[in-house]
Amino acid sequence: MSGSRLMRAIRVTEFGAPSVLKLSPEVTVPKPGHKQVLIRVHACGVNPVETYIRSGTFYRKPPLPYTPGSDVAGVVEDVGDGVTTVKAGDRVFTLATESGGYAEYTVASDICVYKLHDDLDFTQGAAIGVPYFTAYRALVHKAHAKPGETVLIHGASGGVGIAACQLSRALGLRVLGTAGTPEGMKLILNNGAHLAFNHREEGYTDKIMEATEGRGVDVIVEMLSNVNLSKDLQMMNYGGRVLVIGCRGSIEINPRDTMAKESSVIGVMLFLATPEENKEAAALFYAGMEAGWMRPIVGARYPLDKAAQAHHDIIESPGATGKIVLTM
Repeated sequence: MSGSRLMRAIRVTEFGAPSVLKLSPEVTVPKPGHKQVLIRVHACGVNPVETYIRSGTFYRKPPLPYTPGSDVAGVVEDVGDGVTTVKAGDRVFTLATESGGYAEYTVASDICVYKLHDDLDFTQGAAIGVPYFTAYRALVHKAHAKPGETVLIHGASGGVGIAACQLSRALGLRVLGTAGTPEGMKLILNNGAHLAFNHREEGYTDKIMEATEGRGVDVIVEMLSNVNLSKDLQMMNYGGRVLVIGCRGSIEINPRDTMAKESSVIGVMLFLATPEENKEAAALFYAGMEAGWMRPIVGARYPLDKAAQAHHDIIESPGATGKIVLTM
């Protein structure tokens, strides 16, 4: 194609290990269609779900070849017809992309593009999408959490966990969080948690129950349900809700644990949110950026050509501390 601009992008031509993430220096820059926005990507968040999709184990498989990535932050380069919410030159972040975010340019539907407040840099912008919108969907749309309730964020030091801590505190909840390292515990205490517990310690669930004076917690945001769900059900207050956000396998539970407290196990899938629900979340987040309580925490940063290493580390690292981000 004559006249086409080229860019660097990660391409996946087969499902498998992180090594299938290959940097291609000659990918055509996409053009925005109707109601689409072309963004010059400065940073792109890496999410655990992207590793499941890449490995071929996720229930949704994109057609090959594809470029991963949904959470980008950058500057609007161009807009297609019908776009009125943003214009060229605007700083933005996305919740999803059409052409993939592990690239120097991406195209996104205008309903997935939101303005990035000037107080946040692009790496922070790349840490908003999936983590914060997932936390909102879990706490507000699914758990219907109320001010004064107690929430336990199980695995609180990663991207979704930090988002859930900050959001829970802003919503007036009593926030308990767990992490696997002293650094992780300090991080969550600095980002909205009232109390932190080490989930690698023997008997940590007893300490959580003590902190609730034996009543248990009202809401649990669960990142690793295949390990924790049975314990979660035993830590519930009456009418408690467990929100399943992350799972890497199966687990055996005793359904009587749900009967004893009339508790609920609720799955959370951000892909099923409506545009109206996401718009609602985005409005609260912009207010949070203005007010100062919404401050995404960026952990490890990798250049685009180290995407495979980022995919390895997000699953294998001993304790998460913020959101993993690729920089262009």
